[in-house]
Amino acid sequence: MDNPVTILGPNGLPFAPKRSRASMLVGGSNTPYDAADQRGDHMAEWNPYLGSPDGELNMYRDRIVSRVRDLVRNDGWASGAVTRILDNAIGANFRPIFKPDYQALAQHTGIKAFDHVWADEYGQALEAAWRTWANDTGRYCDAQRNLTVAQIMRLAFRHKLIDGDALAMLHWLPNRIGEGRARYATTIQVIDPDRLSNPQLQFDMDKVRGGVEIDAYGAAIAYYIRKAHQGDYFAAAKAVTWERIAKETTWGRPIIVHDYDHDRAAQHRGGAGIFAPVLQRLKMLVKYDGAELDAAILNAIFGAYVESPYDPAMVESALGDDGSVGNYQDERSAFHKDQKIKLGGARMPILFPGEKINAVTAARPNSNFKDFESAVLRNFSAGTGLSAQQVSNDWSDVNYSSARGAMLEAWKTLSRRRNDFAVGFGQPIVCAFTEESMEVDDLPLPAGAPPYAEFRAAYSRTKWMGPGRGIIDPVKERQGAILGMDAALSTLEDEAAELGGVDWRETVAQRAIEIARFKELGIPLPEWAAGADATEAITEPKAT
Repeated sequence: MDNPVTILGPNGLPFAPKRSRASMLVGGSNTPYDAADQRGDHMAEWNPYLGSPDGELNMYRDRIVSRVRDLVRNDGWASGAVTRILDNAIGANFRPIFKPDYQALAQHTGIKAFDHVWADEYGQALEAAWRTWANDTGRYCDAQRNLTVAQIMRLAFRHKLIDGDALAMLHWLPNRIGEGRARYATTIQVIDPDRLSNPQLQFDMDKVRGGVEIDAYGAAIAYYIRKAHQGDYFAAAKAVTWERIAKETTWGRPIIVHDYDHDRAAQHRGGAGIFAPVLQRLKMLVKYDGAELDAAILNAIFGAYVESPYDPAMVESALGDDGSVGNYQDERSAFHKDQKIKLGGARMPILFPGEKINAVTAARPNSNFKDFESAVLRNFSAGTGLSAQQVSNDWSDVNYSSARGAMLEAWKTLSRRRNDFAVGFGQPIVCAFTEESMEVDDLPLPAGAPPYAEFRAAYSRTKWMGPGRGIIDPVKERQGAILGMDAALSTLEDEAAELGGVDWRETVAQRAIEIARFKELGIPLPEWAAGADATEAITEPKAT
């Protein structure tokens, strides 16, 4: 074998060996990014799977959701967080304020009567029809006749928070109208998202993902829903039977309403609710909290104990039973039986020779428990979009500025969740109702107005109203609202909805009634109504 050739450099020394590209990187890493490092101690064993949005969730969805539900049922922190979000985002009277797009209608139809005056009259008339349907005491808006529309919205949003999906079916039940009870045939049925799955629990396919049938572009066209929940043992046959239901009619009327948060493109089911990222840590807190409570109870039960140098069974077994140990125990028993020395009515703890009393020191809860609990709850609150104070209901460590700042940050998330839910779940229901209302009710429409199907978005445009943001300092908050309106930075509608969650038109109408009543009874007007004397236009409003 020939000897290898050594190439010398200009200095007469051999060239240095060529350095690898990886060794030339900053810090000696084998990749340009630390996040891609495969050799370091901190990253070498971190190799998560890169999966599709449906593949990452659908296979594990049932397991995650069952754990989340168990936690919400049995843990106060999780249950309280759901309640806070529901009360702040949806509240007790979540409803649409109809604001038809009169500009679009006027532009596309050339009808000048489509103006802001018409829009206000049309909106109020449609809202009256909505209230008739949504709050009917017969509950004909609900297929099960249990809930109002606002309660249906709250239930669906709860499913979205916990399960990841809000699912409902819009039925057309004209027989209820024929019975002379209902005015409208549009009916809502909330469906448990567990029933939405692939037929016979098959794996996801090209056109069916998690029970959602899609077209070539990924748009949902139909849903496969079990006829009964898989947990209904009394309906076993229905639980293994799936029904294919189209998403909408041939003319575009919604049939299935499905809303969920989109975390990735081409995702067709919800991401297992808001608790999935924090589920493990919250479960650890539940276990730790239970262990500390058990230990504290034991410490409370065993306050003190008597220590004796002898135990009859063990000592006699070790030394042999010559009677001495037994005699000692007999003497102890007799001593304690006969000792009844009292001082001032209290028995004196006189002990037999060799005995002593030891007290149990209660070292629970652990001194670090409060800090640990606070840290976990802050992590939990950050994951759910609430402030730490809203989760714990402890406002003792905050002042006005910090409390208001925390509430404003949480309000951004709550407002976004409300708007997303209104668009994804509420708006399809509004569209279905508006379509029927334009046929059933005598809504104010100008001559030549086009049918609903041609301009469904313009006719059914809405702004959804839920609970107000809340007030920490009533004086400061309301002074800021007045300054904003005076500077034309906000409107009475915006301020009334944000601070109080009320409709400004109802508020103004009520004020007119109150002013008229003050004048009728000869009572001096309050300061806010002092300007009413300068005009004769303020009268009690007519019923609409």
